[in-house]
Amino acid sequence: MHTPSTLDTPSPGLAGPATPLCPQVVVVLGATGDLARRKLYPALFHLWQLGLMPERFRVICSSRDVTGAAEDCRTLVREAVRAFRGEVDDASWSEFAEGISCARAVEGDAAELGHAVRAALDELGPGAQPLFYLAVPPSATESVVRMIGTLGVTRDAKLVLEKPFGVDLHSARCLNAAVRGVFEEHQLYRIDHFLGKEAVQNILALRFANGLFEPVWNYQNVCYVQIDVPEQVDIAGRAEFMESTGTFRDMISTHLFQLLGFVALEPPARLDAESLHHEMVKVFRALRPPDRDRVVFGQYEGYRDEAGVDGSSVVETFVAMEFFVDDWRWVGVPFYLRTGKALAQSRRTITLGFREPRLKMFPGDVDDTCNELVLELTDDPRIFADVRAKVPGPELRLGRGRMRIDLLEEFPGAEPLEAYERLLLDVMRGDPMLFTSTREVELIWELCDPLLRDPPAPRLYPRGSWGPAEALRLPTERGWRLPES
Repeated sequence: MHTPSTLDTPSPGLAGPATPLCPQVVVVLGATGDLARRKLYPALFHLWQLGLMPERFRVICSSRDVTGAAEDCRTLVREAVRAFRGEVDDASWSEFAEGISCARAVEGDAAELGHAVRAALDELGPGAQPLFYLAVPPSATESVVRMIGTLGVTRDAKLVLEKPFGVDLHSARCLNAAVRGVFEEHQLYRIDHFLGKEAVQNILALRFANGLFEPVWNYQNVCYVQIDVPEQVDIAGRAEFMESTGTFRDMISTHLFQLLGFVALEPPARLDAESLHHEMVKVFRALRPPDRDRVVFGQYEGYRDEAGVDGSSVVETFVAMEFFVDDWRWVGVPFYLRTGKALAQSRRTITLGFREPRLKMFPGDVDDTCNELVLELTDDPRIFADVRAKVPGPELRLGRGRMRIDLLEEFPGAEPLEAYERLLLDVMRGDPMLFTSTREVELIWELCDPLLRDPPAPRLYPRGSWGPAEALRLPTERGWRLPES
């Protein structure tokens, strides 16, 4: 049985009295696309199953492809939920599907969509808010935003934008200007699904809720940080996207920079959107421009043979690079970022290496690897620390041990949300804490533009490897932390 949500909304990020969520008209633009089917429809349905949707809501599926028949869109949504969430019982589906309709919209002709949105707002009554989710190709963003501006319903609306937020500084500024011509900053939600992951949010909890970690989270104790997101899958038929975007724009300037910000930021004054974004901006302002000699671009062997790829393409499918955050907390500590396609394994890890004790007093040692704190950012998040300890027995001999926390095992009754579920819920709450601000986007592009204007030539690497040899040597003799480490 569906139970409507009563979530804290008056002070995002802080505890407050429980009040119902405002009625929402969720407009999915790009309704027949892959993102809507894989992520948005399953997320909305699961939130409804958990009782986390507003008591009153409508979902309007809109694109140039949809017809005016609501039943067609309900079938589209149900097939998506079935494909990515499993079977749905008829009774539950019928109740949820009552709120689904569709409206065709193309540039220059949004009359049908405008009528549908206004009718849904009138039906839901006072306080109802439109939520526009742009599940459209980046090239269509500006024209779709201008179209929304003609509907006359933007005053209390929210706009969700998918990455990439431009392809360089100039395009990002043009996009921001176009969006700000229709919406105010507080209405914008630039989504980076990495920030919706439980494990990523747990970085903040680990750091700021534990006296064990915050005092040592600095250059005096940490000697390096690795943010490692290799992917085993190749481009999987997405040649057009890869050829136009590349791995740097797809992963580094979005996901990995946001992870770097969470690791490096100073403690915010309070846990709310304004304070967190203030500290993220400070990190991005403190980033030293990358040294081109400490950046490795790669391309997996056979990439140019993929369908739709230019036979002489120099697009990078792999990036590894070194950054420094020139502030009082991190001065001199290298941050190593790595991501790529067709690699040995898929992983999402953040590793902090800790400085060795100044005095070596034990007879013999295990190896030259320092203590490491590892955060695994998977859907089954784990945190573990590799330490030295005495091996049981009559001799004082050291061995390597592991202290481990499995978060799902530690909290067996918890109901973790998938990243898109959490972020959609935050949009409905009006909480922008886990979204990217305009200033953050532009600072990142200011930093990256010189490198992208003159990128290093991509080095070939075999499928199933860990990337080019030059990248393996980037973190000096210590190398990258591998799964068997």
